[in-house]
Amino acid sequence: MTMKSPPPKKNWSWRSQAFRGLIYQLIAITLIVAVVWFLAHNTLHNMQIRGIQSGFDFLSGPAGFDIGESLFPFDSAQPYWQAFLVGLTNTLRVAITGIILTTILGTLLGVGRFSRNALVRGLCYAYVELFRNVPVLLQLLMWYLLFTEVLPAAADAWVVGPVYLSKGGLSFPIPIWAEGHLWALIGLIAGIGLALVYRKWAFKRFEATGKLKSMFWVPLAICIAGALLGWLAGGAPTALDAPMKGEFAIEHGGSLTPEFLSVLLGLTVYTAAFVAEVVRSGIQSVARGQSEAAAALGLEPSQTMRLVMLPQALRVIIPPMTNQFLNLTKNSSLAVAIGYPDVVSIANTALNQTGRAVECIAIVMLVYLSTSLSTSLLMNWYNNRSAIMER
Repeated sequence: MTMKSPPPKKNWSWRSQAFRGLIYQLIAITLIVAVVWFLAHNTLHNMQIRGIQSGFDFLSGPAGFDIGESLFPFDSAQPYWQAFLVGLTNTLRVAITGIILTTILGTLLGVGRFSRNALVRGLCYAYVELFRNVPVLLQLLMWYLLFTEVLPAAADAWVVGPVYLSKGGLSFPIPIWAEGHLWALIGLIAGIGLALVYRKWAFKRFEATGKLKSMFWVPLAICIAGALLGWLAGGAPTALDAPMKGEFAIEHGGSLTPEFLSVLLGLTVYTAAFVAEVVRSGIQSVARGQSEAAAALGLEPSQTMRLVMLPQALRVIIPPMTNQFLNLTKNSSLAVAIGYPDVVSIANTALNQTGRAVECIAIVMLVYLSTSLSTSLLMNWYNNRSAIMER
């Protein structure tokens, strides 16, 4: 029977380094709280002297302004908090879509820098040097001018099948909601779960036998099959709300406004240049002997990059990639320059109408702080999951 050693006694004397460290941390926290309290108290006192109203009670009052772009209905009679909610959803729509597109485009460009084709390498290099050296605000303005000045009016819109492109934006058919679409969504979720199980099984089999199963096309087929089965089980609805040319604009169907497209393309194209450099440097950090060993085993260059180089480069790629995702989210605040109604634009309008500058700025700061911390937590979780486990 083994005897457990008694727990070490805590030393509460000043000679203990741990005790001194605890005291110093308490003093630092106290000073920070005191400074924050002083600044808040002084600000509120000065506002009261000048007769400036303060508080967040204005959020329950009617906004008194319309929002040109929203994922859900909004009119001027609704309260300010719903207006801020519209701005938040517009910001998240740009940020999430932009992160997905940036990751895909930046990864392709970074991998393209190692292509054996000199033309592909040169084009990827030229893209990176061009777009990362032009300020992002100028790129947003460039895309906005392209959509509003170069493209034709709605009456002369460019038509590709059922899709219309004009100064009014991009119009496309959308399904008319039915119960079958809900079943298709359920089937898609089930397919994603099965695809993850398949990938895990295929990877274990690859480690055990060296025989490579499809890690992309088969999981994609499983997801599509799940959605298709759910759609069939729900009655296979096919009704579409298709766009058509009206007297002054494209009517019906779904649409993406020029402001949204300009912000999305500008941020994606700009940030992808930095992501490409992150991917390139991560791949270069992997020892050259790894690619030589993969070639000796008979792996093709695409398999070497996908199965050997990129998995090992992830531990170097993910931390700086997180910074680029955060930069994209924060740069979305520049959308106010081209009239996209994100949370900054809504806050500016509310500030001008109510005079609650401190409150509106605090809401904007809270939104970007929350989104940035959420992105960091998610990427840190993925970083820990992708880390190479040492024995």
